[in-house]
Amino acid sequence: MLHYGVDTIVIAFFGAFFAAALTVPAGFGLSTVLTPVVLLMMGPHEAIAVVAVVHGAHNAGKYISLRDHVDYSAIRHYGFWLVVGSILGALLQNNVPQKPLLLTIGIFLVILPLASISESWTRYRIPEANDKIGGFGSGFMGGISGHQGALRAMFLTRRLNDKMKFAATASVLALCVDVSRIPVYLFFRHDDIIIHLKLTIILVIAALLGIQLGKKWLHSMKNSYVHNLVMAGIIVSGIFYIFKALS
Repeated sequence: MLHYGVDTIVIAFFGAFFAAALTVPAGFGLSTVLTPVVLLMMGPHEAIAVVAVVHGAHNAGKYISLRDHVDYSAIRHYGFWLVVGSILGALLQNNVPQKPLLLTIGIFLVILPLASISESWTRYRIPEANDKIGGFGSGFMGGISGHQGALRAMFLTRRLNDKMKFAATASVLALCVDVSRIPVYLFFRHDDIIIHLKLTIILVIAALLGIQLGKKWLHSMKNSYVHNLVMAGIIVSGIFYIFKALS
C-alpha cells in the first residue's frame, strides 16, 4: 500500500465528506467532485476504480438511510438499461477515448436542462420514452468514466418531483451501476485498488459520514429548491465535462 502525506489525506477526507453530503439532496456529484482530488494522487484509470468503490459504499449507505422512499417503478424504467450500459462502459474503459464522450455528454447536459426550463413557452416536452436512452447513457458514462449522476438526474428529475423519492431512487440506480462496474474494475484493476486500499478506506468512511449531514440538508430543503439545485448542478457538470474534454 502507498503512503500519503497527512495534508493530502485531510484534503481528500473533507473533499469526500462534503461531496457526499451534497450528493444526498442533489442525487449526484460525488464522482464529479472527488475524482479531481483523487487524480492528484494517482492516474486516471486507478482514480476511477478507487472512486467507484467509495461511490458504491456511499450509495449503499444512502439506500439504507432512505430506503422507505424508493420509487421502484422508476427503477423498472431505468434499471436494466442502466446495468447494461455500465458493464459495457467498464469493459471499454481502457480502449475508448474519454474526451470525445465527455464533450458530447457535456454539451448535452448544458442544452437539455435549458430545453426543460423553456418548456413553458416553447411547448416542447422531452418524451419519457427516452428513459431507456437516459438509463443506458448514464450507466455507460458511469462505467467508462465514473460520471454517471448528472445524466441520470436529468431524466429522473422529470419523473420524480418529490425530493425524498428522488434522492432515495437515485441512490438505488447509482448503486446498480456501482455493483455492475466494480467487479469489472476489480478484475482488470485489482492490484491498483489494493495499492490504494488505505486511502480508499479513509474516503469510504468520509463518504458514509457525509450522508448524515446531507440527510439533514435534504429534510430542510423545499422540493422546488432541490429541483433547482439539481438543474444548476447538471449545467455546471456539463460545463465541467466540456472544459475537461477540451483541456
